[in-house]
Amino acid sequence: MAQALGRDPLESGSEEGRCKWDNKFQYLLSCIGFAVGLGNIWRFPYLCQTYGGGAFLIPYLIALVFEGVPLFHIELAIGQRLRRGSIGVWTAISPYLGGVGLGCFTVSFLVSLYYNTVLVWVLWYLLNSFQQPLPWSACPPDLNGTGIVEECQSSGPVNYFWYRRTLDITADISDSGSVQWRLLLCLAACWTVVYLCVSRGIETTGKAVYFTALFPYLVLTMFLIRGLTLPGAADGLVYLFTPKLQILQNPRVWLDAATQIFFSLSLAFGGHIAFASYNPPRNNCRQDAVIIALVNSMTSLYASITIFSIMGFKATNDYGHCLDSNILSLINEFDLPELSIPRDDYPAVLQHLNATQPDRVAQLPLSACHLEDFLDKSASGPGLAFVVFTEAVLHMPGARGWAVLFFTMLFTLGLSSMFGNMEGITTPLLDLGVLPTGVPKEALTGLVCLVCFLSATCFTLQSGSYWLEVFDSFAASLNLIVFTFLEVVGVVYVYGMKRFCADIEWMTGRRPGFYWRVTWRVVSPAMLLGILLSYIVLLAHSSPNYKAWNPQYGHFPAREEKPYPSWVQAICVLLSFLPLLWVPASALAQLLARQRQRPEEPALRCHSPDPNSQPSESGCRPSSSPGPLCLATRGLYTPPRNSPLASPFLAAWNPPSGCVPLSMVLEASPMEVQSMLVSSLKCGMEESVLCPYKLLVQPTQARSDSGRRCSSRDGTCSPLDWREECEAVPLTGELACTRSDPDSAW
Repeated sequence: MAQALGRDPLESGSEEGRCKWDNKFQYLLSCIGFAVGLGNIWRFPYLCQTYGGGAFLIPYLIALVFEGVPLFHIELAIGQRLRRGSIGVWTAISPYLGGVGLGCFTVSFLVSLYYNTVLVWVLWYLLNSFQQPLPWSACPPDLNGTGIVEECQSSGPVNYFWYRRTLDITADISDSGSVQWRLLLCLAACWTVVYLCVSRGIETTGKAVYFTALFPYLVLTMFLIRGLTLPGAADGLVYLFTPKLQILQNPRVWLDAATQIFFSLSLAFGGHIAFASYNPPRNNCRQDAVIIALVNSMTSLYASITIFSIMGFKATNDYGHCLDSNILSLINEFDLPELSIPRDDYPAVLQHLNATQPDRVAQLPLSACHLEDFLDKSASGPGLAFVVFTEAVLHMPGARGWAVLFFTMLFTLGLSSMFGNMEGITTPLLDLGVLPTGVPKEALTGLVCLVCFLSATCFTLQSGSYWLEVFDSFAASLNLIVFTFLEVVGVVYVYGMKRFCADIEWMTGRRPGFYWRVTWRVVSPAMLLGILLSYIVLLAHSSPNYKAWNPQYGHFPAREEKPYPSWVQAICVLLSFLPLLWVPASALAQLLARQRQRPEEPALRCHSPDPNSQPSESGCRPSSSPGPLCLATRGLYTPPRNSPLASPFLAAWNPPSGCVPLSMVLEASPMEVQSMLVSSLKCGMEESVLCPYKLLVQPTQARSDSGRRCSSRDGTCSPLDWREECEAVPLTGELACTRSDPDSAW
């Protein structure tokens, strides 16, 4: 398929009418924007804090080197080489793997539904951030106006604004509640913004990504500079990066590190395959994979430093309030002068009073104040963005400005990730030709966005946050692990390592080294299989529960843990296995289709050309050519193995000489055979052209054959001079042939 010399047989036919990136930087920004998302802000810092700070970086870096980068390289390489979306790529590698592309397409659709809903919440907070004071800074008055709302008094203004003013959440997932009109309007606005940015594919997203991918780094830098100047920032960073090496004995640390790098790079969504398909064929995809993976990981680390410098400030502030409350209790109980107990002297004073008057001290409602306890109050996901960090912003000078910057950053981060998700949906649809001729691409994009908007309205219900958690937990995780495993196995063991390495050598100029070949063949599949088995064991030993916000709960404001109802558990199972069902279903459909086609295959007729013969039944007259011609529309001529015209792929396939049935050719599945097969079908079925066997050799082998092109319309023939100008395009059937004379192209 790939040769080091000569023109690429896929290049001109594939690029015709296909968009291209304006420049390399635009492509890199799009991939970085897709990979760097909300998880880098609220998931990676949480894992670092939970698993011993600096110690977590050890399994994380191991997973990056032996799992993340090699798998990411595969996706960029196959997308760039085959120039198709996920469905077309895996169908080209093997028709039986077409279900992998359909599964990736389905996962991208499901993830887009709830991922854009998070942007709805971000947009709502962003609009409220322009108020002064911020609406989550104080509790609202009750209906009588004589006090404050009881729920807010018990939970705090930040929690109240999130759970009641934003979500208006129900106490049980079975209670759907009503649609929240403000969230529905924000949902419509978010999908409108997404449509405007992706309406024309990379032509529009390529422009928008300059802002959506770069602006978050500017805001993170501003927050980092401000955070490092706040009191307690050093405590937060020390807590974050203090290594606890004993934590590495916990297998869950290694599992979470492997899955974090896996999801952080957005593998198996199909977006990176789609983005890479718009690259020039000779682009250095190996370098791109390393650069994007390193930038993604460094962004996670950079965001962690920023987040925990501010979280250290919040913990120090809360610790101070705790001390002040205890000091006030001591002053009131023992009639001490105001400000007589500084914070630094509180432990000594409390120890003295405990020794002298322990009974009176024991009666006081004193809280246990330890800075480490406040630093331990970690959160992940929406809880970090909409509760913990939002509360931290309240204590910063100029809180409104910082809130606007923070939620604008989250919105642009999520928006750039949505670009990749939408490309994973629209590009396969365009490659499949679902659009009738003359219908603009914007119409398909608009239809996809409309379907996504209508499907996502369930998340605007009062129980919507519960359902978002269901989708986030079950729609992607298991499916993506399985699809990535099938991807690496399909490329290495179905398509073939030798062919894949030859393709990369053709694209980059260098053959993959020992590291790449070992990770692709052994290490990455083994790690993915281990992750898959560990994840299944983890699911089997964990009960499907959720945490409900219930003001009537005895331990409120703690969230009440409840089991999912049986009908919700059925939906969880459906989400976990629905995309995976495409794989066996597609393979079975392909197998049945082959069985039905075999008895109906026409007899194949190969003969030497006779310039004096009459046109055949197809309307095509044999032409003057030194070799045999295959006239069947369901077959392919292969020269003998010892023939100088036999191309290198015959050594791997080993077909019989002469005319070979279509079904046998497809079962072989090499992409070289399929690409040239499709061109012969193009000749035989649409043009009724006599296909010289010159089409079946590598286009880099010079040979000149004289032939005739015949039309099925009137049976006339015109002379042809074949010389290195026949280029076959896989899947589409496009055939570009040019004579030595450039004026006679057809």
